[in-house]
Amino acid sequence: MQIAADMPENYAMHMDAFQFIKDVAVDWDDTKIIEEEPREYISIARKEKGKRNLFFGGYNGCKQPEYKDPARFFGCWQKKYAATIYRDSDNADWKNKPETYTSEKIMATSTSSLQLHLAEGEERQ
Repeated sequence: MQIAADMPENYAMHMDAFQFIKDVAVDWDDTKIIEEEPREYISIARKEKGKRNLFFGGYNGCKQPEYKDPARFFGCWQKKYAATIYRDSDNADWKNKPETYTSEKIMATSTSSLQLHLAEGEERQ
């Protein structure tokens, strides 16, 4: 189940980010773990059930990985596809600027290299 992790009125200033909640699939044909390091980061790619829509997501802990080439999961597609990317802004910081993000739309292919920045997370004991 997909949820918005805040009160709906707090999304009013960030409707582009809320659009992701509305667009992301809730049922999947395939899920692949692209990269992972326990307690540090994980990136996952998923294919929407019965459709050609693909989703990629990542989560990190206190390390700051740069995810490269998530499109390799999409290697079976040789044509161009439209990608909407939601990511932390380059100056995002868990403590001082946790809400800063950016979104962009690009055209890509199965051989495109995408660099996705995730801000460093809070260090936990």
